[in-house]
Amino acid sequence: MLKHLHIQNYALISHLDIDFGPGFSVLTGETGAGKSIILGALALVLGARADSKSITDGEDKCIIEAEFLLSKGANGEEDCIIRRELYANGKSRSFVDDSVVTLQELKGLANRLIDIHSQHANLLIENADFQLEVVDAIAQNDTLLQTYSSQYERYTAAMENLHKLQALAKKSQQDTDYIQYRFKLLNEADLQADEMAQLEEEHYRLSHAGEIREALETALEWLGGEQGSALEALRACKLESAAPTLQERIESSRIEIQDIAHEAERALNHIETDPQRLEWVEERLDTLNNLLHKFSAETIDELIAIRDELAAQVNRLDSFDFEIAQAQKAVETEKAALTKDAKELTQSRQAVTGQICERLTNGMKRLGVAHAKVEIPIIATDDFTPNGCDEVQILFAANLNQSLRAVSEVASGGEISRLMLCVKALIASTRGLPTIIFDEIDTGVSGNIATQMASIMQEMAAHRQIIAITHLPQIAALGQTHYKVFKADTQTRTETHIRMLNEEERITEIASMLSGNNPSQEAIANAKQLLCYH
Repeated sequence: MLKHLHIQNYALISHLDIDFGPGFSVLTGETGAGKSIILGALALVLGARADSKSITDGEDKCIIEAEFLLSKGANGEEDCIIRRELYANGKSRSFVDDSVVTLQELKGLANRLIDIHSQHANLLIENADFQLEVVDAIAQNDTLLQTYSSQYERYTAAMENLHKLQALAKKSQQDTDYIQYRFKLLNEADLQADEMAQLEEEHYRLSHAGEIREALETALEWLGGEQGSALEALRACKLESAAPTLQERIESSRIEIQDIAHEAERALNHIETDPQRLEWVEERLDTLNNLLHKFSAETIDELIAIRDELAAQVNRLDSFDFEIAQAQKAVETEKAALTKDAKELTQSRQAVTGQICERLTNGMKRLGVAHAKVEIPIIATDDFTPNGCDEVQILFAANLNQSLRAVSEVASGGEISRLMLCVKALIASTRGLPTIIFDEIDTGVSGNIATQMASIMQEMAAHRQIIAITHLPQIAALGQTHYKVFKADTQTRTETHIRMLNEEERITEIASMLSGNNPSQEAIANAKQLLCYH
């Protein structure tokens, strides 16, 4: 339960500390006194969106701190302190027991500690998702919903995989002829990694055969001819006695030149003129250069890589049918499991709708709607949704022989307030939420109906902390603890305060709620009478 609330520098509150106790507490005060400010501060510490404009004028930051008393079962009770600090630059920080937490973590914890039901929350009763949540809360479907949700994720993942494969197959099918054409061009070319360099070398030899022959013949003549050749000149050199070292070098050179001459002679003997071969080489080079240009490649190795990638695509085209068949089987398997989980959810929901309708109907009659009728049909959806295969719509009729219709179509504001209180009471009976705050849920009601609403809140408070912000004396009188919110002026500003009232102060406050400021003796007597019910 909420044990203590500390607010500093928030809107009209410079400093506020208030303790809360168990059971049913009420907050009252004139319109504009600051009840919504206190509620806004509490919402902020529970993870609501921060706005630096909420900081008191002239201050750098505001601090809101809420202390909760947690039930630990066999381990007793333990305090949990949540703090939110909001800075003028728009930044904020959140703490749980002085440890920094993310806003998402803060909200997750807060959702397990407290429920703030504000006036606009009455509109939730018209929301189909909320109505389904109500049914699931009463059916205690948390485990079934978790199981279904996990299976739903697997099913949607299988569907996404199937759709992806089908899209790829369709696109690939559209590209099939083009892919196969390109692959055929490269595959039939019989590409070899080092072919280009070899062909260019061969083309040079074939296209310059005459020039090469003439050059070799001239070289042979100068190197190894009979007259005037290098070999003849070297043989004629006889320097053994005069310069034996030079003679050795001359002999070595003669042997080298003779070997060069033999090589040149062998090369000359292998030179051939082959026009047909030259034509083939030129055609092959043209083919390779055209392929390089067509595929925007610079080397034969790149063409080979493109050919292999195209081959993989061609093979993939053949495998799509198999992959899609496997994906379809996976979808069918996941769908069957999801159908089973959805059916269990539907059955669980159907099992409690009668109970919900009966209790809401009885609750509305207790709150003065004598001919109230409530029905909750479970309607099958066309497909799976994140919450199952069901749609829920609470149908309501307030008058005798009135046809059942959607709440938003037939219920007045006061009837919606009463119906929402019955729903909250019903949910509270099945959920362990420790604290519920009602912010003027009594809108549109008065008199005995207000007293009955207070009685319902009293009953809810037997097992949890209930705090009601109200303008109705009938509700205020039934609270175990009564707090008054009021404004007070200082020399420089107007500030909001809150304090717990004693018995005498409660009488005066409730009398003022009955007849205005400076209540009459009759109003005071009426207030005392109302408090007797407490």
